[in-house]
Amino acid sequence: MTSAQQPVPARPTSRDVARAAGVSQATVSLVLGGKWPGRVSEATAGRVRDAASDLGYRPNLAARSLRLGRTRTALLVVPALTNEFFARVYAGAAALAAEHDFGVVLYPSPDGTGPARDPFASARAALDGVIASSMAAGALEALHGADLPLVMLDSDPSDTGPAARVNLDIADGMRQVTEHLLGLGHRRFLHLASAVDTWTFAVRADALHGALDAVEDATVRTVRAALDVRAGREAVERALAAAGERPTAIVCDDDILAAGACKAARRLGLRVPDELSVTGFDDLALATALEPELTTVRLPAERVGERGMEALLAVLDGRPAEPGRLPVRLVVRGSTAPPAAGA
Repeated sequence: MTSAQQPVPARPTSRDVARAAGVSQATVSLVLGGKWPGRVSEATAGRVRDAASDLGYRPNLAARSLRLGRTRTALLVVPALTNEFFARVYAGAAALAAEHDFGVVLYPSPDGTGPARDPFASARAALDGVIASSMAAGALEALHGADLPLVMLDSDPSDTGPAARVNLDIADGMRQVTEHLLGLGHRRFLHLASAVDTWTFAVRADALHGALDAVEDATVRTVRAALDVRAGREAVERALAAAGERPTAIVCDDDILAAGACKAARRLGLRVPDELSVTGFDDLALATALEPELTTVRLPAERVGERGMEALLAVLDGRPAEPGRLPVRLVVRGSTAPPAAGA
């Protein structure tokens, strides 16, 4: 004998929430859509949220998308999935997006830091906007032609293309590095610069040279390398083998290059930091895997992603995005020390 099949409970509707909270469906829509401030009291908004939670109500996003003409999907374009920094940017953007019932599609530029091809040329209707992170010059050509709001992360403020941008205070980070090393007594510097032609790396170089230009007896030489450990090591080996006085500090554009600099020093028999100080930029997990641990600049990658998503939501709602640069912080570890006596 089979038991009678239990009826499936009906999915709660906004009408059910309105009835439970003692408000109209329009009020439910305002509160759960995040548009209630200034229009609905805090107490009423609280009752609506409590009723929705008690009933297990979730908005019908498909219906809402048809009604608003939106898909609630953002595209995040990053240079590489293998870089921890961009993975953290994605995590921040996705977490904030989820709070607003948005999804984030991750798209790595096929050529790494080179121009990004438009992956949705035939499906732009599937997206509400684009967030693009730290791209090389010219990488936005495909996206600028799209009829979509564009939010840029860590990009040139003079570019008028994006609808909004979120920048880190990169220049201040490099100034913190330089002041730290000058305070230790260093005057001969090697700048291990990224070979990638982007605004963010140009800002690092300008800030470093600007800070050292103000110190009469300070000198700096620049060498460039691709963003990988081997390229950084080879560039530093060549620089340290060159004629002339050896630098006492190497300032690297990121932690990966700094790892290469540390390997070069070790191969040449130079002790870090006793004979050569090394600094990085980003504060990746790699920074504490090195021995000695790396003095570097901590960038709030997750917050960058969050602010990027916040900016896109503001643009879509017709509001101004939050202005200002995100602060960065020097983290002093074991790879920097005063120069050796007589150096």
